[in-house]
Parts: sequence; structure tokens; C-alpha cells
Amino acid sequence: MMLTFTSVCKKLVVILIIIPLLTGRAHALKDSIPDSTTDTGRLWCTLTASVLGWAGISFWLNEAWYKNYPRSSFHFYNDWGEWLQTDKTGHAVSSYSLSLAGIHLMKRTGMENRRAAWIGGLYGPVFLSSIEILDGFSEEWGFSLFDMAANIAGSALAVSQELLSGRQIARMKYSYHDSGLAKYRPDALGKNLPEKILKDYNGQTHWLSVNLSCLTGGEGVLPGWLNISFGYSANNMLGGYTNPPVFEGQQLPELERYRQFFLAPDIDLSAIETGSEIINAVLRSLNFLKIPSPAIEYNRVDGFRLHLLYF
Repeated sequence: MMLTFTSVCKKLVVILIIIPLLTGRAHALKDSIPDSTTDTGRLWCTLTASVLGWAGISFWLNEAWYKNYPRSSFHFYNDWGEWLQTDKTGHAVSSYSLSLAGIHLMKRTGMENRRAAWIGGLYGPVFLSSIEILDGFSEEWGFSLFDMAANIAGSALAVSQELLSGRQIARMKYSYHDSGLAKYRPDALGKNLPEKILKDYNGQTHWLSVNLSCLTGGEGVLPGWLNISFGYSANNMLGGYTNPPVFEGQQLPELERYRQFFLAPDIDLSAIETGSEIINAVLRSLNFLKIPSPAIEYNRVDGFRLHLLYF
């Protein structure tokens, strides 16, 4: 029997409530009430706002996208080879960023750091699981175990660093530039800038940005905000697995698909202290973006390339 979108939402709400009780170590589960340092009122306001935000986004996704495609019974789909895995690194970046936001929100309630890491770290995989479940009931796609693995990996990076060192030494980040390819497949790559930012993997680069002062043993040698970033992207992709020769009766160019690897400096905006809580909060919220900078690229088509300013 096919489940409705409403029934799926109900199941996901149950998941959002139950998973914190099933994840982490036994000491994190022995007491279902937050630790004594937690502002309980702020905690429940945060959780309520999170659930409402998640439900609203899930409903919007269903109305804007999934309801236009035929539904099916729940099924799985192997999409490992699509988009040269840039969609998988994109899932990891998204889950990392959501989990980091969740950890910060939990800390804002006064929750003890380790517990905040476990509970806040669930934001990424739980929020993104709604997309996977909607995919699972769509005839066009299916539930992707590889997407879920990427979601969990992104969250694990955020949580493990909080538990081990209490800081994010290595951050996952995102950057975008207009690839110029969306005009050939606006249905798949986006019709406008917001859609391109989300759908055009040719213009996206996903980064692992590592703090250099931690690698050199302190800020006496290098400034605490200086990072080195390793980026991954791919280019000339007009379809998931292959480039179609024709779209809506128009001949498409023959393009060779290839992977791209980058090395570039970066700035950890969270390490910059301005003296203003508001400005610091803005900088933290923008820290998921890779700062445009010079970059060295390697790909098998062009070899090494130097970009004076890469977005």
C-alpha cells in the first residue's frame, strides 16, 4: 500500500523524537531529561522550532518537486555512479553543516558539550533523511543507501571533532560559480540562480578546510584563522551517468566529463573575534562557504592549472 506524504511526515517526526534515545553511549541515554546546566525552556523552544522548520521544508519539497512525479511503493536505488559522486560529497557537506548548526543550537541551551554533540549531530542525517524517504516513494528515484552513508559521514565528522577536541579542526565547505552549462539542461541543472546553486554540480566545489595553526602546534607560527582547503568537483556533466545527445529536439555539445581536484588557502571565519556578538554570529553562519581565493587545480584533461581567484 502506498504511503501518503502525511503518513511519511508522521513517521519522520517519530524518528526525530526516538533517534536521540537510541544513539550514542549508554551514559547519554541513562537520563532522558537534559543535564542540570540546560535551559529547559530554551531547549524545547529550539526543538519545536527545528521540527516545525523540518516539517515546513519537507512539505515545500513535496509540493515543489515530488508531487509532479509519479509515486510508487518504497524502494531502493543505487545511484553511486551519478554525477561523478559530486552529489555524494554534496550530501556530506550539507549534513556536516546541519549537524554543526544543531550542535551550536544545543550548546546555546546550556547543554553540556558532549551531550550537545550527540543530540545536535543528529540534525544532519535526520533532516536529510526526509529527502531520502521522499525519493524512496518516488517512481523516478529511490532510497539511496549511498546518500545516507554520505549524510552520516558528514555528521560523524562534526560530532567526532566535538567529542575529541571540542573544536572543528577540519571543516566541510561549499563554493559555487556559474558553469555556463545549465542553459543546455535547465531541467536538470537549474533554470535560475537559486536552482543552479542547488542542482548544477558542474559549478559546485566541495571542500575539506583544515586549520593550519592546529597542524603547526599553535597560533604563534600562523594566524588562527588561516586554513588550507582540499576541493573536489567535476565538469562537463549534462546528465547523471552520461551526457544525452539531444534535449527537447536541440542537439547538445559533445563534452568530455572529468573530475577536478583543488588546493587553496581559506579563512576560518569562526576564529575571527570582532568583539561583537552579532558580527561573530554572522561570521559563524557564513563559515560553510569557502572564501574565494587563488587555487591550484588538477584534472586529467588539462593537467595542472592556476586560478588567480576561484569561487
